Amino acid sequence: MEFACRFVYVPPSLSRREVQRSGGNAAKRSALLPPVKALRPRTPPPPPPTKPLSAKASSQKTSGQRERNQEVGSCKPVSLFLNHPELQRRPEADSSPGGSVSPATPSRKIALLPPFIKPTANPDSKQPDPPQTSNNQSLWYVDTKHESGSNVETTEDLYSYTLPEGLGGEAKLPPDRVALGSAPPLPPRPSFMPQSPEYMMVLSSPAAAPAAPQTPPPPSSKPPLPANKGPLPGNPNIVLISLGKLLSEEREVPSPGKPIMCSECGSVLDREGKNQVKVCYFCQSDDLTRPSRCPVSVQKDDLFLLNPGQQPQSTADSLLLFCIDASGSMSITSKVSDPGQNIHRTRLEFVQEAVLQCVRKLSDQRPEVRVGLITFNFQVTVYECNSFQLHHLSGAELNDKHFLMGAAAGLPVPLPLSQTKDYLERHISGLSANGETALGPAALVAVSMASRLPGSKVIICTDGKANAKLGNLEDEDNDARALLSSTIFYQNLGEFAATQGVTVSVLSIEGTDCRLDELGRLADRTGGKVVIASPNQLHSEFEEIIENRTVATHCAVTLLVPKSLRLKGEREVGHKGTREVGNVNTDTEVTMQFGAHEHTEVASPASGSHVALQLQVRYRRNGRALLRVFTADREVTDDSSAALSSLSLAIVQLNSLQASAALAVRGRFLDARKEGAEQQRLIERAIEQNQRAEDQQMYQDWVKTMEPINHNIHTLTRRSALLSYSEPLTDAGAALLITMKHSNRKSM
Repeated sequence: MEFACRFVYVPPSLSRREVQRSGGNAAKRSALLPPVKALRPRTPPPPPPTKPLSAKASSQKTSGQRERNQEVGSCKPVSLFLNHPELQRRPEADSSPGGSVSPATPSRKIALLPPFIKPTANPDSKQPDPPQTSNNQSLWYVDTKHESGSNVETTEDLYSYTLPEGLGGEAKLPPDRVALGSAPPLPPRPSFMPQSPEYMMVLSSPAAAPAAPQTPPPPSSKPPLPANKGPLPGNPNIVLISLGKLLSEEREVPSPGKPIMCSECGSVLDREGKNQVKVCYFCQSDDLTRPSRCPVSVQKDDLFLLNPGQQPQSTADSLLLFCIDASGSMSITSKVSDPGQNIHRTRLEFVQEAVLQCVRKLSDQRPEVRVGLITFNFQVTVYECNSFQLHHLSGAELNDKHFLMGAAAGLPVPLPLSQTKDYLERHISGLSANGETALGPAALVAVSMASRLPGSKVIICTDGKANAKLGNLEDEDNDARALLSSTIFYQNLGEFAATQGVTVSVLSIEGTDCRLDELGRLADRTGGKVVIASPNQLHSEFEEIIENRTVATHCAVTLLVPKSLRLKGEREVGHKGTREVGNVNTDTEVTMQFGAHEHTEVASPASGSHVALQLQVRYRRNGRALLRVFTADREVTDDSSAALSSLSLAIVQLNSLQASAALAVRGRFLDARKEGAEQQRLIERAIEQNQRAEDQQMYQDWVKTMEPINHNIHTLTRRSALLSYSEPLTDAGAALLITMKHSNRKSM
């Protein structure tokens, strides 16, 4: 298990959010402050007009108001929260010093102020005024608690303003409130709270002298971070699993007994900590970064045998089946240049020569291997190498898949090549081309025969579309139901082959149309190859498929991360993702992505903490079911520079290639381009920071490889006449994208 980055990278915004939520060294938000999500208007509504009051009513109201205002001196606290009925703003008449009524002046009351904003003393008092600052402001609000009448309108919202940062000024009382006493001081404000409460309303005093120019408020947006400190584009949290290398290793004796697994998520627990662990590390919902809660030992590699009683199977007990097209189209000739002359040969002759060379080479190097032959045209012919007989399947039999599977199960397994070489050579040389293309029934028979020996291979070689009823791909433009039925047929056949440990490869001849986007499902699901070869290159393609040895079957890869993280791009359930790989050859490499949650309800790990990740690989080798478990510990960081300096571009590029191709194969071309573009920006950031020449050359090669997906995907698709919105892949597009999906670092 290799990582693209030495750290687990968490964007700074998510990392800081976790610090705030965790309550570790950061201050908690005061309960006195309004909710964070509260939306408050920035400007108050204009006061409604008021009617003049009579002199008597005004005098009574003024005296009553003065009595209420004197209550401020008794320290009766006033709440300043939103939607408080005592803070509803109302216009109120007030009397002037001469006894006249001033209808436009509202009634005001003093609010409790923080220590740095102290109200000035009354002019009537004998105490001297405190020294003035350049930021003279007063805090006031309108009290309408005792108002009533038909002219009073109800306002439920409180409008607040934030005092700009800088030196705090002293709050003065309005001039019409000189008789009021000052409120007692409040306790000191804690150091972690902002100097300006968000719920205060601060207005300039109408009677105050012109204040000196204040410091301009800071911009609302945070200053931009340096290029190496800002959040990274793309995702550097990638795991590379070299399955071909890992599963081909000869390990020591597996650990005794069965693994101890969590009943919830399936994580493998450490045997040493079995009695001490009561909460699974990967399932717990509380603090996920405390090492004492981790039930697994980090940096461990364990191997378990899941079926101790099963006997091992020899690698020689596998089967190689050639499934050859012998339809009429295989009689089309192609010109071949030999030294001194040009000759014409049919497609079938090219295939015959390529298969004969493979049989002869295998007979010399691996005489114990079992090789079988199946041909298809208007019928399916199985060359039974034990009794040296031919079995023909034709007519209505080709439309009954249960009959075909039963017939294949009744045929004996071919003998080793050392006993059947002459028989195979004779029948391969005598093939002739005629009739239709019953490819679907032939593929079903071949997979059913090979399924009895896990690790077997089936190589299908054809030059045209399947046109038998079962798996028909020729009537796509006329019958949508037939096309859907064929799509389901090949998809289910590929799933059946993968569960039986059979690898299917499809080889077509250059210049033909075989609908590899549908037929290629067999190879895509089983880990085989899809190849378009020129007639004179068939032998080399056959050899490459045969030499790519299968080291394990029934392989499934599972990655487990803490609940503070999640898997990306997989069929995951939160923090657990599983990839069904199927058959593994010597070059198989798989990549998986993980990262922090993007939603606020899930806390992300804090920078500087450590998290554990567990990789589980289930597979079968030599008939034995095995489980290999890797557990690693990684440090969390939100430092973009540190993540970029330790980034492996080869792993990032391979993941981008596999992920984009997997999306494009399913027809999600826009998502494929988006995935490639995000990772491309990440790679460019790393190259810009690290300044390594080899990275630049690797990047240029990768850009050329991604060119079909990023810019020229239209050259790999064709418009369907059946569905105007459908864009199936051409044969070249299907072969290229399936190859990219199963690529590895060596192929790049």
